Amino acid sequence: MSELELGMRVRREVLGDDHVDRAIARTTPLTAPFQEFITGYAWGSVWGRDGLDRRTRSCITLAVLTALRAEEELAMHVRAARRNGLSPDEIGEVLLHTAVYAGVPAANSALAVAQRVLDSLDSLDEGDG
Repeated sequence: MSELELGMRVRREVLGDDHVDRAIARTTPLTAPFQEFITGYAWGSVWGRDGLDRRTRSCITLAVLTALRAEEELAMHVRAARRNGLSPDEIGEVLLHTAVYAGVPAANSALAVAQRVLDSLDSLDEGDG
């Protein structure tokens, strides 16, 4: 399996088919090389490695995105962290821990994003019952 094929498989498993399908549908000639790059490199070469499990990779990703103040990307990865088995409490712990190293304002913003995402996931779950 090529890194691009592995990357697409991992990307779909972590982010979900709906998200990946939307990203692919929005691809333009300008963004196509970037989509190929992140799929093959980030999702295939890095997320596809055996050295860390996906829960750990999600924890690291949440921490780094918090430190970078990448709130839009953070929301996507909060959903991915839930898909990778992190509980809301564990997500909160990751963000609290990150406050010590990345700063309280960054963690405060990240907690607000995480709460919005978790609330929206909860409301979807309630609709299933």
